[in-house]
Amino acid sequence: MNPANTETIDMHAMQFAGKLLLRSEIPLDDDLFQQLVSSGYFKPFPAITRKFFQHQCTRCGNQDSSLFAKIPCSTCKKEHLYCRKCIEMGRVMECEALYQWTGPVPDWQTFENPCSWGGQLTDRQQLAADRIVQAIERKEKELLVWAVCGAGKTEMLFPGITEALKLGKRICLATPRADVVRELLPRFREAFGNVTIQGLYGGSEEKAGTAQMILATTHQLLRFQHAFDVQIIDEIDAFPFHADPSLPFAASRARNPDSTTIYLTATPRKKQRMQIASKKLEHIFVPTRFHGRPLPVPKLRMCFSLKKDLTNYVPPKVFIRWIQSRVNPKRQLLLFVPTIELAEKMRRELTKRLRDLGLLDEEKAITSVHASDPDRAEKVQQFRQKAIFMLLTTTILERGVTFPSVDVVVFDAGHVVFDEAALVQIAGRAGRSPDDPAGEVLFLHDGKTDAMVEAVKSIVAMNRRGGFR
Repeated sequence: MNPANTETIDMHAMQFAGKLLLRSEIPLDDDLFQQLVSSGYFKPFPAITRKFFQHQCTRCGNQDSSLFAKIPCSTCKKEHLYCRKCIEMGRVMECEALYQWTGPVPDWQTFENPCSWGGQLTDRQQLAADRIVQAIERKEKELLVWAVCGAGKTEMLFPGITEALKLGKRICLATPRADVVRELLPRFREAFGNVTIQGLYGGSEEKAGTAQMILATTHQLLRFQHAFDVQIIDEIDAFPFHADPSLPFAASRARNPDSTTIYLTATPRKKQRMQIASKKLEHIFVPTRFHGRPLPVPKLRMCFSLKKDLTNYVPPKVFIRWIQSRVNPKRQLLLFVPTIELAEKMRRELTKRLRDLGLLDEEKAITSVHASDPDRAEKVQQFRQKAIFMLLTTTILERGVTFPSVDVVVFDAGHVVFDEAALVQIAGRAGRSPDDPAGEVLFLHDGKTDAMVEAVKSIVAMNRRGGFR
């Protein structure tokens, strides 16, 4: 095959443009690949560089010496450094290169009317949507959309994405968690039926990353470089994005120099709030949910026997009393616990107690889920379809998933894993449907923490800004 053939080059451009790949990730035979390198269509970069006595991984930006290690190389028959930080994306070795496509770039399709969504935005949603459109049209560098849980951030994006597609731009929506990608994909494919959309996350069937619109976990951005004209980073305050420097590093590299980045969050961190206050970060604020009702305010309940109960994997009596008298017993229950062990081991005792009280019909009505659960996606879908009455979960479901009618309970809300942002997001799982906008939220604790107090204050403040007293 002649690598200079125009049709072939265009095909390779569509496949490789905007990416930074290991040789093993480029599915071309060696002869063709070497011809493309020699002809200048692929540019190699050292996978690990050394500067001022410090190593850096080119792919993830890691400079932490403890996250580099040596391994015997079967090709060179020597020991070489490799980066442990991004090992899950494929091993980056000191003796290897990363390759960027430097040939012609694809001309992305322009669409006359790409969005078929027939819904109606509220006045506040429309203001935010118009501001997003403006940022994309003006090629503004950054815009933060600060919208409360349940404000309808996804729908607010549709006009901006529509404008970007009309202009022939390439778009990426990146989010910290695979569950969110799986939930958003069908919604975006329904709203933009004529646009090719791919979802990239660990274990996804789609691997190419060649579509005009990409929905991906933020880790997947490690394989992109100067790829996107519009980049949307969902939940910028969420773990792991805010706690892992390699992810903002990858997100910054993945966008084109004149691109627009839209940040989405319901709970901006101190850094973003300081940038907003000092007018270094443009933002638009949406203080109300799409259905116009206030955010549920959590109730804090003291439980002196909490640590003992959880050590024995039994539900606290405070919880049992509450579940017997809650306002709407037909609501499903989303129960957050601080550890995987609790999520897995408390299910049996909870099932027994609730069956004894006549609150549970069958044993399978309660299940648990966590990040390393291989059936996680299936269980979440079953809960959404109301095949499960109660779902015990870790913070993996604190954000990005929507259930129409749930009450929310946190066991040991004072645990270190439940910071202010997590508790606000957890409370935001309740009351998301216009048919049931007032779910109950209960924080069980054996001593109030600053995170709990500040989370409640934040929710009350949001309601006040939304016009609720």
